[in-house]
Amino acid sequence: MLRHGLNETGRFAAGLIGALLLAAAVSASGAPQGYGSAFAARLLALARLDFGASDLTGAPALQELSAHLAPTLQLLAPGAAIAILAGVPLGLALSWNAAWRLARPMLVLAASVPVFCVALALVWLASRLGWDLAAAKGETFVPALLGGDVAGAFAALAAFGIPALVVGLAGAAVVQAAVRRATRAAAAEPYRANLRLMGLGGWEIDRLYLAPRLLAGLFACLGETALALFAATAVAEWVFGWPGDATLFIHSVALGDWNVAAAILFALAAATIFVGFIGTLAASALGER
Repeated sequence: MLRHGLNETGRFAAGLIGALLLAAAVSASGAPQGYGSAFAARLLALARLDFGASDLTGAPALQELSAHLAPTLQLLAPGAAIAILAGVPLGLALSWNAAWRLARPMLVLAASVPVFCVALALVWLASRLGWDLAAAKGETFVPALLGGDVAGAFAALAAFGIPALVVGLAGAAVVQAAVRRATRAAAAEPYRANLRLMGLGGWEIDRLYLAPRLLAGLFACLGETALALFAATAVAEWVFGWPGDATLFIHSVALGDWNVAAAILFALAAATIFVGFIGTLAASALGER
């Protein structure tokens, strides 16, 4: 366990160094001097977590990042909850061969549809229902419902719920695959039949042996899930006009604000690497148990 932890720590450090090099390469793109010297200077500055200032506003790049962080978390947090609540039951249901044979064509078709198209389809559905998502962003769900405006309450809820649903569905696809793999692998273990012969019931066997395997599978795919959630958040922010960090990143690249773009890129990469690192250690600890 200790050796595995040291190996994963080394991979985590290497990943952070790679993210730092990528951020320095992006940040040096707008330097007036030679690119090589600008890259070396930006790399030394980033090693001190000095991301410079925005070329557009003059504010520190990290301040620009933190100012747009709250809207991004408003999509990420409910999206992650949707991914768990939808992905775990779906993965368990698809663990049986009969259900998997029936659902596999639909899952392959759903996986081939880009997240961008899903977001556009939900925008079209909201327009058909008469929900003005842009106008409802400044409203809140509870006051509208208490005031008797049911349609306004649903529009306000949809303004937050539909973008979060896009993020959650992308994460649920990764979660259900991890749950299905872990459950089917555990079901094929020979000890299940031996434990039944010893008098243990199916529920007790699953509680004692399947649940840790299931949690280990979820933790092992934590980095992949975070990557899917971050990518879907970028799509949702752009489609729904959400003022988060992903939208800020796209605007920064389009307008040549490379310091802000580098700061956002490094933050997202570091967060993904860190989540994957924690998930791998947790999965290994459960495997040892």
